[in-house]
Amino acid sequence: MGTKGAVFQPELIQLMKAVLDDVVAALPESKRTSARMADMAAQILACAAKGERDPAILKRAALLFLVECSHYSHDISPERRAV
Repeated sequence: MGTKGAVFQPELIQLMKAVLDDVVAALPESKRTSARMADMAAQILACAAKGERDPAILKRAALLFLVECSHYSHDISPERRAV
């Protein structure tokens, strides 16, 4: 199930907001962009829509998304950048 049409109870919304706030607070200020926050929120929502309620796992999903994005955008060798 995707997040489209998902209904979240107020308690879960509070939990997801707290998780997002924790993840954002752990980032350097220069990395706290609205686009990055939206992407992390989307990951948290997607996990919650699948039934996940553990804050640690929701936080991990958001952080893993950041790691995956940084691998693709920052860890590209100069040879690959030239392509």
